[in-house]
Formats: sequence, C-alpha cells, structure tokens
Amino acid sequence: MSSSLKITARKADRKNCRVFGNVKYLHSQVDVRILNLSVTGAALETKTPLHAASGSKVRIEAENLGMLEGIIRWKHNGRVGIQFDVNSNARAQVSSYFRFFHQEIRPVLAVRQLRAATNVERPPRSATLTLKS
Repeated sequence: MSSSLKITARKADRKNCRVFGNVKYLHSQVDVRILNLSVTGAALETKTPLHAASGSKVRIEAENLGMLEGIIRWKHNGRVGIQFDVNSNARAQVSSYFRFFHQEIRPVLAVRQLRAATNVERPPRSATLTLKS
C-alpha cells in the first residue's frame, strides 16, 4: 500500500460470526449483532441508531464474549467498526470465543448462490385452466 494514503490496515484477520449483544455508550444502550470479529476489533450491525461519533469509547457486552471495551473507528448505514482496547483481557476473551463457541458462518448471499447452483432444472409446473361457458 502506498504510504501517501495514510490508511491503517487491519492487524488481524476477521472471521464472520453471528453473536448478539449490546453496545453501551454513556447512558444509552443499543442492541447489536456482531458480524465479524478478530482479536483487535469487530464490525457490528445496530438495530437502532447509535448516537456516538468516531473516536468515542464504547462497551460491548455479549453472552459468549463477555464485556469488551473499544473505540468506534467508523460508522456507515447502521454498521459500526470497533477497535478493541489493546490489553490481554480482550485478546483472551476473543481467543476463548473462537476456541469454544465459534461456528463458521457463511454470508447469506453465498448460501443463496450455492443453492441456485445445486438446483437441477426442474420441469415447469403445469397449470390446468377450466373455462366456464
């Protein structure tokens, strides 16, 4: 990557997941679904708008993950990117999730395409039409 772009790349690969939880910011709480996760961060989908700016500190709570703290790095169309605080607790919690709870999730579009590719051409349905005279 060119250094003139000043883009910071992810430091760890993210894996798709479907974990439900909530995000707390100041005195508000929003239900979320964690779309993908790594030891350094996560992408979330919010049910209702999260009124927090990029750079705001938030707390994520989920049953299989516990509580993780991080900073909002980006927001776009109901999705939020979180960078976790760098500490051994966050790494341990995420590693534990991958070891004990994670199940590989395929994106919905890929499943639909796979089903369409595996369907053999079906004969057209015949319809009977009765006319009343």
